[in-house]
Amino acid sequence: MSRSTPATLALDRAGVAYTLATYGYDPDADRIGLQAAQALGAPPAEVLKTLIVKADGRPACVLLASDREVSMKKLAEALGAKTAEMAPPADAERITGYRVGGVSPFGQKKRLPTVIDAAAAALAQAYVNGGQRGLQLRLAPRDLIRALEATVAAIAL
Repeated sequence: MSRSTPATLALDRAGVAYTLATYGYDPDADRIGLQAAQALGAPPAEVLKTLIVKADGRPACVLLASDREVSMKKLAEALGAKTAEMAPPADAERITGYRVGGVSPFGQKKRLPTVIDAAAAALAQAYVNGGQRGLQLRLAPRDLIRALEATVAAIAL
């Protein structure tokens, strides 16, 4: 497994401090984020899943705890859109340049508007995907918000 990905390179360029963590990725897991949390021995609330959505047809990136679900209505509002829906996996891969299960909010092909759930933003430290399956980055959400110019909103159900 490479420890250098577009995500780690983007963080290095932005001067964001992070640590790497690897785990045994299970492609058959029902909920990838929960499987990552279990494998890392971390609380699910501290392992953030990265979702690619379409808000009024435009792609956006969403981060929230792996044990939570996103309210599409609240998300649409946070993005200034009328509607929001999950992007199909093939679209998410095409848009980000990453494979599903390895989508990072950093180093995507094109920077997307990003929303982080308020509960996740309040954490001292959290894990986010490092740009490949089985690789996580541990960092301060405040640094994530700054580097991505992310919007913070209560978007979880």
